[in-house]
Order: sequence, then C-alpha cells, then structure tokens
Amino acid sequence: MPVTAFIFPGQGSQTVGMGGDLADAFPAAREVFQEVDDALGEKLSKIIFEGPAETLTSTENTQPALMALSMAVLRVLETEGKFRIPDVATLLAGHSLGEYSALAAGGALGLSETARLLRVRGSAMQKAVPAGEGGMAALIGVTPEQAQDICDKAAIVQIEGQPEWREIIELANDNGGGQIVISGQMAAIERAVVIAKDSGVKRAVKLPVSAPFHCSLMKPAADVMAEALAKAEVRAPVVPVVANVTAAKVTEPDEIRRLLTEQVTGQVRWRESVAAMTAMGVTRFVEIGAGKVLSGLVKRIAPDAEGVSVGTVADIESFLKTL
Repeated sequence: MPVTAFIFPGQGSQTVGMGGDLADAFPAAREVFQEVDDALGEKLSKIIFEGPAETLTSTENTQPALMALSMAVLRVLETEGKFRIPDVATLLAGHSLGEYSALAAGGALGLSETARLLRVRGSAMQKAVPAGEGGMAALIGVTPEQAQDICDKAAIVQIEGQPEWREIIELANDNGGGQIVISGQMAAIERAVVIAKDSGVKRAVKLPVSAPFHCSLMKPAADVMAEALAKAEVRAPVVPVVANVTAAKVTEPDEIRRLLTEQVTGQVRWRESVAAMTAMGVTRFVEIGAGKVLSGLVKRIAPDAEGVSVGTVADIESFLKTL
C-alpha cells in the first residue's frame, strides 16, 4: 500500500453548491455541516449549498466553509471505509486555512472549535488592512530568488525631491512549479507586476483577493489569533501535521498554537512541505475537500508521487476501492 499523506485545500477552492451531493447521500456529512452551523450560530451550510457566491467568498465565510467540506468528506471516508486516519495516513498538511482542517482531521482541534477559530481568523484578516490598501499577485515561472528580487525592487518608492522609502511587499506562498504569490501594499504589488513583466517573467497577475494575506501587514490579525488560540483546546494530533511556516512535522500543542499564529503573517512553504513529505517516504497525496489545486501542485513538485482529489460522492467511491 502506498505511503499516504492527506492534504487539505485553502482559499480559492470554494464554489457554491460544493458538498451538496455529500449532504444528500450521507448522514455523516450532514452531521458535520450541522455541527459547524451550530458552532457558528448560523446556517453557513445554506450559504455553501445555495450561495450567493459573493457571500461565500467573504473571507470569514470561506474559511470555515472549506474546512467544513473537508471534514465532511473525511467523516464519510472514515464511516464508509470503516477506518481511522492513522490506519491510512502517515502525515497531514494543509494550505493556509487548510492547516486548520489538517489539525481537525488529526484530532488536535475539535470540529466546533476549528469552525469558530476560522471565523475569527477570517474576520481578523479582513479587518487588518482597509479595503483597497493591500493586495496579492501571482508570479508564474519564477524561482523564489527571482520573486524576492522583484519584491525588493518594487518596495522602493522614489518621488522627486523626497527621500526614498520602502513599502511592504513580501513572498506569501511558495506553491511550487514556479508559482510564487506575493503580498503587500497595493501600490507595491502593482509595481511588482510591471517589473515582473518587464523582466520576462512568464506571467504576473494581480489576484482577486480582499486582503494582503501572509505578509507583515497581517500583524493585527496575528495578535487576534494568538489570543484566540491561547484559549482554544489544542491536543497532540494522532498523525503528525506538517506546518506551513516550517515545512516540518509538529505534534506539540503549544508549538501548534505558536506556528498557527506565525502563519497569519508568515510564508506558506507549500513546495518545501511537499518535498519534505516526499523525503519522509510519502508516495501518495490525497487532497480532501474542494477542488484539485493541491493535487495539481503536487504533480509539479513531486512528479513521481501520486496526487488524488477526493471531494465528491464519486471520488469517495473511487478512493475507497484503492484501500
């Protein structure tokens, strides 16, 4: 049997209607959505299943929604396959908010606790920077060193007759396959896109996001999360989780709290995380939840590994046959 890691998607993978087939087909999935609704004191499941899209894509809804779907898929897999996670997965990891899904999957966080933490996280990240003042851009076909050089140049502001100063622009996600996401003050992001295109980068495009995630502008949100995580019950996961900011295994509750706080302003080291899991012997990455973004990235980072997406009833039936 292949050595398997379960991986969990982040923001951008959401679509209205996701998980509807699961909720219709499996009581275990309905129970997950109901527990998340109860934890938040509102019908988030109605927004997930029916929209509208702009309400679902609001960060404070997107984050618990994607986690809810991942956990619904996982709960159905465990119920139908009659297994527990340690029987199948050697490691867990998630992209940005997906790290919370991974921790919930491993039992480090309870489902209701995770939903409430992600609601706080989404709200705090949205409020950290006034709308329009920060942004993100994707650079395609660059190395981390090239992306850093672009950021260094884009940070510099020169106005005639005034001293030179620097704006905030940083590497946010190293997604692998030459895809780097940068984050910071909007004017610096716009300069970076121009610099990237002028220097022959394959593609440089601003992202349709509502805030500059994973950069130092998110410090107010990191402070909010430090406080929320200090009050949360965190246990050692039953399977080690590979943390975004270190690309290394973490199991100790206080370390989990610290790294989740750092993650708000820190870089998501996804390329390094997948490489680390491969070095630890993983040969199959199973993406649990919405979309196929992470399994696509896995194929670029670790071409010899198998990438599988499990997010629908058909996916679940297909995956269970491989066990």
